Amino acid sequence: YGCTLNELKTLMEFRGAEGIQKIKECFEDTNGLCKRLKTSPSDGLNERPEELDNRRAVFGQNLIPPKKPKTFIELVWEAVQDVTLIILIVAALISLGLSFYKPPGNTGHSCVPPEFALGGGGEEGAAGWIESAAILGSVLVVVLVTAINDYTKEKQFRGLQNKIEQEQKFATIRNGQIVEISVADIVVGDITQVKYGDLLPADGIIIQSNDLKVDESSLTGESDHVKKGLAVDPFMLAGTHVMEGSGKMVVTAVGVNSQTGIIFSLLGASDHDAAVKKQKSKSSKKSSGSKSNGHNADSSRQRGDLLSCMVVLVQVEEGEETDGEPKKKKSRRKEQSVLQAKLTKLAVQIGYGGFFVAILTVVILIIIFCAEVFGKYNQEWKSECTSVYVQYFVKFFIIGVTVLVVAVPEGLPLAVTISLAFSVMKMMEDNNLVRHLDACETMGNATAICSDKTGTLTTNRMTVVECYLAGKHYSNGLPKHSDLPANVLQPLVTGISVNSAYTSKVLPADKEGGQPMQIGNKTECALLGFVSDVGRDYESIRQDITEEKLFKVYTFNSVRKSMSTVIQNEDGSFRLYTKGASEIVLKKCTSILDQSGESIKFTVADRNQMVKDVIENMAGNGLRTIALAYRDFPADSPPDWEQENSVVSNLTCVGITGIEDPVRPEVPDAIIKCQRAGITVRMVTGDNVNTARSIAAKCGIINPQDDILVMDGKEFNRRIRNSKGEIEQSRLDAVWPKLRVLARSSPTDKHTLVKGIIDSTVTPVREVVAVTGDGTNDGPALKKADVGFAMGIAGTDVAKEASDIILTDDNFTSIVKAVKWGRNVYDSIAKFLQFQLTVNVVAVIVAFLGACILKDSPLKAVQMLWVNLIMDTLASLALATEQPTDALLLRKPYGRNKALISRTMMKNILGHAFYQLIVIFVLLFAGDVLFDIDSGRGLSLHSTPTQHFTIVFNVFVLMQIFNEINARRIHGENVFNGVFTNPIFCCILIGTFILQVIIVEFGGQAFTTTGLSLSQWLWCVFLGMFELVWGQIVSSIPNKNLPKFLSVSIGKSEPEVDPALRGEAEDTVPDLTDQNLRRGQILWFRGLNRIQQQIRVVNAFRSSLYETRHYKRSMNSLTSIHDFL
Repeated sequence: YGCTLNELKTLMEFRGAEGIQKIKECFEDTNGLCKRLKTSPSDGLNERPEELDNRRAVFGQNLIPPKKPKTFIELVWEAVQDVTLIILIVAALISLGLSFYKPPGNTGHSCVPPEFALGGGGEEGAAGWIESAAILGSVLVVVLVTAINDYTKEKQFRGLQNKIEQEQKFATIRNGQIVEISVADIVVGDITQVKYGDLLPADGIIIQSNDLKVDESSLTGESDHVKKGLAVDPFMLAGTHVMEGSGKMVVTAVGVNSQTGIIFSLLGASDHDAAVKKQKSKSSKKSSGSKSNGHNADSSRQRGDLLSCMVVLVQVEEGEETDGEPKKKKSRRKEQSVLQAKLTKLAVQIGYGGFFVAILTVVILIIIFCAEVFGKYNQEWKSECTSVYVQYFVKFFIIGVTVLVVAVPEGLPLAVTISLAFSVMKMMEDNNLVRHLDACETMGNATAICSDKTGTLTTNRMTVVECYLAGKHYSNGLPKHSDLPANVLQPLVTGISVNSAYTSKVLPADKEGGQPMQIGNKTECALLGFVSDVGRDYESIRQDITEEKLFKVYTFNSVRKSMSTVIQNEDGSFRLYTKGASEIVLKKCTSILDQSGESIKFTVADRNQMVKDVIENMAGNGLRTIALAYRDFPADSPPDWEQENSVVSNLTCVGITGIEDPVRPEVPDAIIKCQRAGITVRMVTGDNVNTARSIAAKCGIINPQDDILVMDGKEFNRRIRNSKGEIEQSRLDAVWPKLRVLARSSPTDKHTLVKGIIDSTVTPVREVVAVTGDGTNDGPALKKADVGFAMGIAGTDVAKEASDIILTDDNFTSIVKAVKWGRNVYDSIAKFLQFQLTVNVVAVIVAFLGACILKDSPLKAVQMLWVNLIMDTLASLALATEQPTDALLLRKPYGRNKALISRTMMKNILGHAFYQLIVIFVLLFAGDVLFDIDSGRGLSLHSTPTQHFTIVFNVFVLMQIFNEINARRIHGENVFNGVFTNPIFCCILIGTFILQVIIVEFGGQAFTTTGLSLSQWLWCVFLGMFELVWGQIVSSIPNKNLPKFLSVSIGKSEPEVDPALRGEAEDTVPDLTDQNLRRGQILWFRGLNRIQQQIRVVNAFRSSLYETRHYKRSMNSLTSIHDFL
């Protein structure tokens, strides 16, 4: 090739005039650059595989290698970091060591009173190590289960990542044809088309542009849009956003060799010091080179400074010291999702209780032991007995730790993770691509949806069905070319053909009898189809007037609501073609074409009459009205083309078209479901207010009898702003509750409405708002909303980047499905909590009272580990994979102040705990008599297992297994309904029972169990199955007879920002230096490290999947760099 990789990298470091000068010096012009790169500005590259592979070998691939995934060993190490597991390991190791320690002399049982040494027998010393080893084995299983779970989830997410990457396309010219290719396949020398809303996938040089403006704030920090063009600034950078216009560029740098790719390479460098040195030397070379060659030293220095800042940023974020400053971990304060806030508060409350009971258990056991040994029996502390005493103290400590383990809902983070991950995977099938995991849960609490109209509520299959041309309203069929005067036909056909994006086209149907395929902007496709219906070919006109011949283009944006194109005629004169919103374009018209095609005067009265007779008539039928106009300029006195307002004025109206966009047939039913579910749907559109009202009525958003508001953006702003033009919340609060349709709205209006609803205090609880958006300027509203939906088909890359969920089919019914899945997530967590807390309450009380009364816990450490860590993990999988039902949409949203544990749930928890405690304590104190077996009470430290305590353990576990079925419903429904529709639940239930049989029959000393007879097993199963009967008895108790406090203070979230535990779901950690966190909270947060490890899956989904996808395809923006960190 005629230029090297380093030459191209150096070229892309220049900007503006210096860059243009550099191109002239090295390549003469952009055509010279294309020749050196062996590419054609019009036809692009050929698609020979060997040619493309050669370019990748020379100039690199358009991707940055993703971060290396954590190995299984690393995940195991992370799982071991759990504080409670570490404590258990240390205590078990101490106990294991002491069990092998033989004190000098035959002290025997002389160190402890006889009642502490009953039943030890000769096997006591030999069996002492087994329980400690079993605890270590259980911890190992827990760690492996956690690591395997994280590993498989990350593997799944990376597989999903690869799938998404393959779906990312960019318009590129190959062999003279515009094709959509994967961004990873783009190579240096490719000619790509750029347009409004694109996020650039590579560095390049502009070779043709129309009113092109780019947002480079991600690289420079400058918020002003940068105008791009051959004569202004032809340099396009990867990761920047196209905010206006269109054009073509030749790709000059891809992947790690692009300017943004260099930054990401430094961010991903493991040796930051080396990166800094390398960058500094490179920066100094660039700077000296710029000075010697007279180039832009400031630009190079700015680039070097930016790279230095990025490396320093990495150091600070990762905790390194910079300039002597100690590391300081960032702690973002963001508002938690509804479920996060409630779970955090509930977890802290449970932690306080569990921590208190655990300490109390240890203290009471030590006090009883010391009182018995040193008080009642007046024994003295003997040095030879120290190991025996320590062994007892370690045993008490292990009991205390296991009580804490039981109190902490260890399965909860796994249930949250599984439920969210399961929902995300299933939501993919329902056309919801979730970018942020907590968004699907938040959606379940949505109270308001602000939806676009076009493509979301309607089919986005646009067709011109009415028109007003040559003074005649064609309402029952479109005219043919023979029906129109030549003076009308020419500006109509040419204007539509050239004053539309050349990427918009109508292709023949791919199936016989099917509809033509519309590619590009659907409104423009409707107009192009209209040209074909009239009997003319727009392609032949485009071949005569190629995109390069367009003199000036004022591209469509939300402010203009119109598009204008200037072409130069052969005689040197100019003609401007304009199309856009009918009311706006007509205001700029001073003449109109009559029946004969002659231009006649068009007064304000004429305009008002046309609005009344034509536009309102079309809009009343739900049609989108587009006005077409033109203006001629003489060759000898062209205007200042930069003065758009003066150029696009004094127009001649050609006609009005009425475009039909039918309502999706499934939308009205979806709207009814939303309203029944307590969700208010609002339409926010840029269309005419009459069109919007008509479509809203067809959808069911408005009904004639309702007291609602329908207004346009102008009226909306008049009502919400004071005399100074400032928005007042009180004025907004008077509008939004009744507002159902906001027409002719700008993205700013949408953001104002969303912010106003979220900030409002007129409702008892804060509204949870979901918003749809497709345009670049919708970004702020999508970011502000609790859940932002971007359109997967019509949406721009910028809108998708700002969103939480991408609708892959742009369909409103997919939003309703997201609501259903969100509510299912919430209910799945609540189901698991109901089950988990029942286990916790019973186990803690049994362990505590058993320790106080029997001087030992009836449930041994290994048994409680099995119950709490292993079985609950399986229960979380079973209860978190329930499929959603339509019944979820028959209730109102829970809201932020609704307690996570309702009165029905608390009734079930306490009711089942009462039954289980009665059974456990009856068996504990009378089981030996009832079953005619030896008592297990009062045995020594390492005595052989007994059938008595084995029955207690077995009945306890079987009651939990059958209570899992009771936990399937949390609103008092039939728990058996649909039980066989979830094969995962059935398999886990059966699998847990089989494992319990194995543990009881073959667990031996490790699980402190011994085999049971058939009759004993039948009694155990009967007592466990009676849980189902007891569940029906409990559910028959009316909730109104229960005290309200049962649901008020438990897990109730506050609407304000919670500074604690946003957690790793947002790449943050709780700020443990905050003075608001007391010592107990700090310890509890450390104890929740397991939750952080489980939620690492969320990070894999957010950073590895989506942020990596963005920087692999386009190296994204510095905003994404922060998220990446």
